[in-house]
Amino acid sequence: MTDTAEAGSGGTPANITVTDDATMKRAVGAAAVGNITEWFDFGVYAYLATTIESNFFPPGPLAQIGVFAGFAVSFLVRPLGGLFFGPLGDRIGRTKVLSITVIMMAVGTFLLGFIPPYSAIGIWAPILLVLCRVVQGFSTGGEYAGAMTFIAEYSPDRRRGFFGSFLECGTFIGYALGATVATVIPLVSSPEFASTWAWRIPFFIALPLGITGVYLRVKLEETPAFQTLLSESEEREGTQAGAGIKTLFTKYWPVMFIAGGIVMAWNIPNYMLTSYMPTFLEEDVTRTGGQAIDSTTSQITQIIILWVVVFIIPALGRLSDRIGRKPLMLTAAIGTIVLAFPMIYLVTLGSVALVGVSLAVMALMLILFSATSPSTLPALFPTEIRYGGLSITFNIFVSAFAGTTSLIMSALVIGTGWAYWPAVYLIFGGLAGLVAVIALRDPAGRPLPGSNPSVSTPEEARELEATGATARG
Repeated sequence: MTDTAEAGSGGTPANITVTDDATMKRAVGAAAVGNITEWFDFGVYAYLATTIESNFFPPGPLAQIGVFAGFAVSFLVRPLGGLFFGPLGDRIGRTKVLSITVIMMAVGTFLLGFIPPYSAIGIWAPILLVLCRVVQGFSTGGEYAGAMTFIAEYSPDRRRGFFGSFLECGTFIGYALGATVATVIPLVSSPEFASTWAWRIPFFIALPLGITGVYLRVKLEETPAFQTLLSESEEREGTQAGAGIKTLFTKYWPVMFIAGGIVMAWNIPNYMLTSYMPTFLEEDVTRTGGQAIDSTTSQITQIIILWVVVFIIPALGRLSDRIGRKPLMLTAAIGTIVLAFPMIYLVTLGSVALVGVSLAVMALMLILFSATSPSTLPALFPTEIRYGGLSITFNIFVSAFAGTTSLIMSALVIGTGWAYWPAVYLIFGGLAGLVAVIALRDPAGRPLPGSNPSVSTPEEARELEATGATARG
């Protein structure tokens, strides 16, 4: 049950939202399944990068750059998706828009599996690949920020870190699932089938995942915060797009930079670990004079780490509800800055154990942000522009600085022969995050701006009323 109670209704205090655990579980599942779909595609694409290179691009030294350009192009259109879907979510509702974005993502991934190879259709192979990535990127522009908004607006104030962290569980489950499928299928297939159709199977799996996401999302009511916004603005459905964007850039631009710094510190390590490290360990490390480990061993090591962190993230989210978001974020930002060069040094030594240690440390720095950011970023914007403000800000900074990580690192490492460009970029992200977190007002335990206080039970609501803390955030 989700209820924003009226005065005197059933003994529940007025102006306090009560969301029970059963409703929260459905909300978390509905939001996370879209994230699983999105990152399943990223995992498949990253782990099949060499296969995509050989199938969709002409042979030559620029083929690898072409693969990562295909990955990066989806990020170039993400801000456009954020500009379109974000304000739309503030106007017609979170649930409707999130149902559209998840099926678009799934269809784009599904169609990618049908593209004929370069040997059959020539230049049309990379062109069709790019078109599928554009569909994926445009829909993703409204997906992730919307999912953060959705969970944050459903969550009780004192447990928002815990519930928000499950969104990132969806990220790592999706990526690990995609990486696992992409790794296992070639091992259990004949060489001929693996090189022709077996590698396409993971892309086909995205469609049933997307259909499941739509089903879960349409079964849920709109978030309590958005329902309250509608009840106070009966003459319109929600925030007008133009007015929301104008308010964002004129009044909330300092908040956008704080959010952007957090996004950079969170997502640069994210894409470094999940999209570039598989290729760095398999190909680029030897180009810089380092020693590579067996590609299958490298993939299995990364997959194990990804599955392990799925179980750690909720514990960190719960911890952030107790001690605040800032201590965990500061630890991650400083740790990334200090440990960047040692992490990259270890992966160049050719030792499976040291590679595992390095990737595990990188993953730990990442998940300290992953567990806290989904509950922190929505708390920076008021309800009437939350979806749009977060979508636009998140996608601008992800597209400009994080989603292009593989492309930039591959070009720099191949072009210069220096192995430590990833360390330099990690430090850059860590510094951006450090500045942003220092400027951040810790949102742990507070109501979202412009929203009623939110609790898990009527008893908590009455307790909150007794303390007099029923004002909006």
